[in-house]
Amino acid sequence: MQAGRIVVLNGAPRSGKSSTAAAMQSKVAGSWVNLGVDALMRSTPAHLLPGIGLRPGGERPDLEPMVASLYRALYDAMAAFSKQGIDVVADLGHHDGYSRPLGILADCARRVTDLPAYLVGVRCPIDVIMARRRQSPAGYEAGPGVPEPVQRWQDAVHVPGIYDLEIDSSRMSAEEAALQIGAFIAHTPGPSAFKQLASM
Repeated sequence: MQAGRIVVLNGAPRSGKSSTAAAMQSKVAGSWVNLGVDALMRSTPAHLLPGIGLRPGGERPDLEPMVASLYRALYDAMAAFSKQGIDVVADLGHHDGYSRPLGILADCARRVTDLPAYLVGVRCPIDVIMARRRQSPAGYEAGPGVPEPVQRWQDAVHVPGIYDLEIDSSRMSAEEAALQIGAFIAHTPGPSAFKQLASM
């Protein structure tokens, strides 16, 4: 059985990861199951929230061991789907801005290095992220400036910045991003980002 492809979209909140993941399901040929942060948070009990959505800043050291476990379980699940020939897309916000370094990304990478797993950096300028937050139905950040938690995400989410592919979601639609990713993985059978991260 041919292994399913895994595409992890890594970026800050409001960078366009979720819409790109949804577009991949409709625009890129395959059996794309979305196992991203929103899907996992919906299944996480209230006392463990925000789970893997815990933002940079070391605000909840009591939750950090469970965050690490949830990430390990998520990547093990992605690997299990792949081994059954099912394609997986996951929109995540990896960072190591906890109360102490946890090395979650390197640990997760080791779980998918023997599979066709691609790590895609979804970059977006902070001014575009702020505009999207202000336009959201929840009415985030109506005032001027960049709130510290938003800036922390921007600073932490792309460290160390090792990717198979990077996209700028401010310069293309989610559908265009999905098609670019689809074309890249179709012509790049040997992804390397996770292999590099696994050795760190």
